[in-house]
Amino acid sequence: MRDTPMRDTPKRDKPWIIRTYAGHSSARESNALYRKNLSKGQTGLSVAFDLPTQTGYDSDHPIARGEVGKVGVAISHIGDMRTLFDGIPLGEMNTSMTINATAAWLLAMYVAVADEQGVPREKLTGTTQNDIIKEYLSRGTYVFPPGPSMRLIKDVILFTTREMPKWNPMNVCSYHLQEAGATPVQELAYALATAVAVLDSVKEAGEIENFGEVVGRISFFVNAGMRFITEICKMRAFCELWDEITRERYGVSDPKQRLFRYGVQVNSLGLTEQQPENNVYRIFLQMLAVTLSKSARARAVQLPAWNEALGLPTPWDQQWSLRAQQILAYESDLLDYGDIFAGSTEIAKKVEELKAEARDELRRILDMGGAVGAIDTGYLKEQLVVSNSRRVELIEAGEQVVVGVNKFVETEPSPLPTGEGAIITIPPEVEEEQVARLQAWRAARDGDAVAQTLAELRRAAIEGRNIMPASIACAKAGVTTGEWAFALREGFGEYRAPTGVSGAARNDARNIEEIKAEVDRVSRKLGRRLKFLVGKPGLDGHSNGAEQIAVRARDAGMDVVYEGIRFTPADIARAARDKDVHVVGLSILSGSHMELVADTLAKLREAGASHVPVVVGGIIPPDDAKALLAAGVAGVYTPKDFDLNRIMTDICRIVEDATSDKAA
Repeated sequence: MRDTPMRDTPKRDKPWIIRTYAGHSSARESNALYRKNLSKGQTGLSVAFDLPTQTGYDSDHPIARGEVGKVGVAISHIGDMRTLFDGIPLGEMNTSMTINATAAWLLAMYVAVADEQGVPREKLTGTTQNDIIKEYLSRGTYVFPPGPSMRLIKDVILFTTREMPKWNPMNVCSYHLQEAGATPVQELAYALATAVAVLDSVKEAGEIENFGEVVGRISFFVNAGMRFITEICKMRAFCELWDEITRERYGVSDPKQRLFRYGVQVNSLGLTEQQPENNVYRIFLQMLAVTLSKSARARAVQLPAWNEALGLPTPWDQQWSLRAQQILAYESDLLDYGDIFAGSTEIAKKVEELKAEARDELRRILDMGGAVGAIDTGYLKEQLVVSNSRRVELIEAGEQVVVGVNKFVETEPSPLPTGEGAIITIPPEVEEEQVARLQAWRAARDGDAVAQTLAELRRAAIEGRNIMPASIACAKAGVTTGEWAFALREGFGEYRAPTGVSGAARNDARNIEEIKAEVDRVSRKLGRRLKFLVGKPGLDGHSNGAEQIAVRARDAGMDVVYEGIRFTPADIARAARDKDVHVVGLSILSGSHMELVADTLAKLREAGASHVPVVVGGIIPPDDAKALLAAGVAGVYTPKDFDLNRIMTDICRIVEDATSDKAA
């Protein structure tokens, strides 16, 4: 009897790059986590930076309070970058950095550390996300206006094309568009419009002889949601549309340079706080959508942990996600075969449908002046807010089933850890220690060298020279993240993106007649329309939840004050007093809720508005929720509170109770 072969083809495809998105607290702790994950079989790094680093502030800046090390690692200078990659040879590592507004700066520090390690720049392999367009639409870590931001992206692309030919200088990121509510068609069209805007800008510079080299290094970072077949077809549509655009618009003849190269993190938006163990199945199914189809397979995959809706996952939770990738890549026969969807009429039909709709939307955006023009008019943001509000309504109505949330909610107690130690919390001393290290760094460096390199940086910005050489010199001189960013703020200015809320008019909002009647009743009792201030304190730019609360409150008849992201507690307290609001809602998803809520309550007292009740929403562990309520917060809402009408009813009750207490 002959032995049966273990596989049907003599040679398997190589697995995709296997990553986990990681980084928190300090560079030293993150370095230990990276080295541990690499020892477990992870094949690339994906670095998460904290919000001060992403938005160009030093760890000791007042607006950074409470945010240091929370959603990623704090990197304030080249010393932190050295520590982050200590013992990790950069010439052998594929490093992805989720960084946008300050991408040029973090790349400059990475290059400076590689220079110290003696690694030739042409050997460096990895990616800077560097997609500022989607930051204006979804994630909110922008700093500068669109024009200067696009110039920085262009500078990075031109620099890396010349000196770092293996580096992906931009990761066009549709991931966060889906998180903000984008439909598959919007995800296709908006991401492709972003890529076109950037490539047009680089081509106009006329500095690259073989433009295919630029096109060939543009990569994408996408999302995979729960509509499994649609997601497979979306990725095939992406590949075919990108090939079409790069061939027809840019004249790229080399098929390899026209390849749609993408990495993926599957959809954290769909992870549930209720019955979180179900997230394991969601994550695996979403991973299949971007790996099953060989002609549209991801080049790199990173998976969230099952409990990310509860807080920052532990190393064991990340390992569980890592093992899911390894089991699919190494135990299954997936990589033994060609494209298993080739020839499917259903798949081909859906792909063509998505492509046709995406082409129409892309033409509409280009007619507005491209992605930048469609940001300035507010069109892109408004469309995302509307599509997200419709998604929320479908879940509320039970028409979009979410198991454990709006169907099959009965459950047994989970044996998985949910108590103390189940998620990582960042203690306050992490920020204190980072600030102390930063101040010691400033005291020990050569002040003259810092001043000289910053002056050269300003000149390069003003004169239109490529920002990268001056930035690398700044990194080597010991300039800090905040100093680099503020030097550019002087020349470029800062920016506040449209919120998309005021223009997202809804005359078809469903199932709100009862809540509208309740708002009318309470408003009559108040003697004027109930006024609700929705505030985003600190640096958290994830505004999707705040936008949906603001839209629903407005549709229910409330007078809504919402001006976007990145306000200090003092700003919010002044607005509450000056606009004479009846209630303040704070949205905080960065883990800094304890500090920022305490500061806001204190500032309200100082402003003479302590009578205004405060409600809080975010990813807030149960113990923190109890502490906030004990501190005087009137209500706490987490991802499990998906019924927005119930929240609106609560707000009416809270305002009515506060008014009664004041009268008494």
